[in-house]
Amino acid sequence: MKNRFAIIVAGGSGTRMGTDAPKQFLSIGGMPILMHTIRRFRAYSADLNVIVVLPVSQIPVWEELCRQHQFQEAVMVIAGGKTRFQSVRNGLQSIETEDGLVAVHDGVRPFVTTSIIRNSFETAERTGSAVTCVPLKDSARLIHADGSSQAVDRASYRLVQTPQTFQLALFKRAFEVEEQPFFTDCASVVEYAGYPITLIDGSYDNIKITTPEDLEIAEQKIRSAH
Repeated sequence: MKNRFAIIVAGGSGTRMGTDAPKQFLSIGGMPILMHTIRRFRAYSADLNVIVVLPVSQIPVWEELCRQHQFQEAVMVIAGGKTRFQSVRNGLQSIETEDGLVAVHDGVRPFVTTSIIRNSFETAERTGSAVTCVPLKDSARLIHADGSSQAVDRASYRLVQTPQTFQLALFKRAFEVEEQPFFTDCASVVEYAGYPITLIDGSYDNIKITTPEDLEIAEQKIRSAH
């Protein structure tokens, strides 16, 4: 097996959650969300190199939470940047090799499955990239600059999730570019660098917890799993 890394980006502030606590530190099932997320990747492989990227001011808080919860998973903690692009790049710079694969995942997506993680690594090894996504369930409309709108074929669109997994050499070259305002995820960076993107199936359960409603749903998911 090639070197395999996971960069878990956890830079949330909790603004949309309506709380002072960063959302990745909020508790579900008696444990911070970020710890659940890390354990999903550990369940995939005990040998996986896990890198957690946090705002520098939140690192002492994380260390204290680990002590409180006796959370002893071996992870490397890296200080993030002002943007997601900068945070991913900081995590990437901590990886000394170009030989292998790297998955980037949202710290507040704690319900990613082992099968999705495995598929992302296997697909990226074959094709260079694996970007998790799901089809739209609802009808969609395109909004124009003048305020008018038109129906679009939802079958032609996907909602993008994480993990997004790439061959390391390719990914490092992609992140040598100057940051652009339209870099909303890693796939957009890799595509801008001229590399093709391979989509893989995600799951509607692989939610990103960003609002109080998401937190309630997550708590219900945890309860129903026990």
